[in-house]
Amino acid sequence: MLLWDTQCFVVLKIVPDISLPHTLTLEPIGVIRSCYQEKFGIPRQPGLTISARAQLELHGACNCPEAVVGLEQFSHIWIQFVFHQTLAEGWRPTVRPPRLGGEKRLGVFATRSTHRPNPLGLSLVKLESIHHEKGQVWLELSGIDLLDGTPVIDIKPYLPWADSQPDATAGFAPEPPETITVSWTEAALLQCRQAGQQLGQPFQQLVEEVLSQDPRPAYLKKRPREDYGVLLWGYNVRWKVKEEGFEVFSIDLAGGSYKES
Repeated sequence: MLLWDTQCFVVLKIVPDISLPHTLTLEPIGVIRSCYQEKFGIPRQPGLTISARAQLELHGACNCPEAVVGLEQFSHIWIQFVFHQTLAEGWRPTVRPPRLGGEKRLGVFATRSTHRPNPLGLSLVKLESIHHEKGQVWLELSGIDLLDGTPVIDIKPYLPWADSQPDATAGFAPEPPETITVSWTEAALLQCRQAGQQLGQPFQQLVEEVLSQDPRPAYLKKRPREDYGVLLWGYNVRWKVKEEGFEVFSIDLAGGSYKES
């Protein structure tokens, strides 16, 4: 079992074996500062919302420029992290993948569920830039699917010739999910453009990419509810379900934690 303590260490309890230690302790190397400030709205895979950005702040002994020398030569990196918000919920041997409408159970290891025996995640993201200022090293990332405050365990460069497998099969998810059309009211579009100027971010593109993935869980799609909200970059984005897709009707400032570089 994997536990998360107040000192931000990950402790892995391993089944006793003559060749394995009973416990391994992993200290996070950094934390994510993300446009996604709640789980609702995060795409189920990285790369689906290319305008979704985050900063990875390095911590402790890893917070030194030497640790990232040469990393700028790579366009993409692997981020290994902890599903910290689902730790207390435990796991089950089978789960209901959203891709199957929540109606069929598969083994947890045949899915990318956040509820895992050891809740470790792996995301492939684009490395935009690397910064070092006032004693803090951070990486600018895009195409992310990481929640604000996510503890990061490791970083590795992506190698296309080794990591890409064009002939691979993908089980129950052979193709990207279908997208939904997103429209705007005039008032909401004006609010969005003003928010984008304040943030210095492609906010309209982010909202459209997030909503086009239909962030609703399967059980909510079956309920006669028309309006929803999602928190992005500290703004509450509200939209309605229409026959032709989703319509954004309001964007209000709710506060955020993003540090502009």
